[in-house]
Parts: sequence; structure tokens; C-alpha cells
Amino acid sequence: MIQDDAREKEMISLFGLIKKSEEGRSGIDAFLEIDNQTIPFELKTSTGNSVTTGRDVGKTHFKKWSKVHWLIGFVNCYVYASPKDMENWIKHKKNYVKSDYDILNIIKNKLTLNDLFSIVGKKNIYDLEDAKKIQKKQLTIKEYKNRMDLTNGYSSNEMLKILNERVRYLIERGSTLNNPHIPKSYFDKWHKITQNHSDELKKLVRKNI
Repeated sequence: MIQDDAREKEMISLFGLIKKSEEGRSGIDAFLEIDNQTIPFELKTSTGNSVTTGRDVGKTHFKKWSKVHWLIGFVNCYVYASPKDMENWIKHKKNYVKSDYDILNIIKNKLTLNDLFSIVGKKNIYDLEDAKKIQKKQLTIKEYKNRMDLTNGYSSNEMLKILNERVRYLIERGSTLNNPHIPKSYFDKWHKITQNHSDELKKLVRKNI
């Protein structure tokens, strides 16, 4: 991880990109300011025959990746990819997990109060511990309390909503991809940057904005 961070910082410096600390590790890696626009970039490096992407890749990643420009550092060169260039690869990965989300839509519409009762019993009012039994640590204490639709508790209908949310979380988590790789061959025909890095990148970006 330390090595990856160092290589990312090197790329940011080499290509004249900027890093926004508020983005964090799950946000945008870097930005290019060009022609009064701020272009988001995903930065990747590889020393092998493929480019790794990340753990637990799912809908959030696909949404982000479809809007960013990519800069990939290989051993002897860098490759730029526009959102359009990455479109087919992203589409393929989205289609791979699509059936999981179809299953989710089926299940969430079939859960009943009897399903809820089988998990936490049948009660007139459910307390905080009942809700936490279902949704675990996915909500803060404040969020749990804001969800209470009865005095100091939850109705069965509200608990059923929480159960549906838990099912969605479990399926979305299970339908993520574990570090899908992009084969190096995917970039074979694209322009490789070996010199004048910042200027070359700007030329390529201008063709795609």
C-alpha cells in the first residue's frame, strides 16, 4: 500500500495533477485542471500483465468509473483512457453482477411481516436492540433513533423496512467483485505517453471533453 501511494504521488507530480484531501481513499484519486474545467482521474499502476482495480467492486465503483478519466502507469510508459474508452469493460462487469440485483428486486418485494416475526418475534413495539439485531452496525445510534416511528421504538412496518434494507446490503455486498483485473492487452492500441507527460495528457484530454 505504501508503494502504491508513492507511485500515485509520483504520477500526480509528473502529470501536473492535483489531489484533494477531502476525497479520501474511496473518492477521486486526482484532478486535472484544464480549460477552466476540473477533470476527475482514476490512477492505476501495474508491473505485470493486468491492472488491478480494487476490493468489493460494485455499483458505487461502476458509477464513479463511468465518469472519470483513467491514467495507468506501466513499467515503461503511461496510458490514458477516457470514460468512453473504459465503457465496454465497465459494461461487461456491470452485466456480470446484474442477475444478483435482479434477485434482490425479487426478494425485497416478497418479504412479509411473517419473515420479520421469524427473526425478532411478533411484538406491538420493537426496541433499539431488535433493530440492531437486524441492521447491525450499518446505522449509527442517532440514525437508529431517527428511524423510530413510535415512542421509544419501532412499529412492525418500520422494522420490515429495516429488514428490507439489510437484505439489500447483504446482496449488494455479496454481488461485488473481488479486485477485477483489466488485462494489459485492453490498452494495446491506445496512445502511450513516454515524454512531455503533462502536455501529452492535456492533448488527449482535450479530445475527450
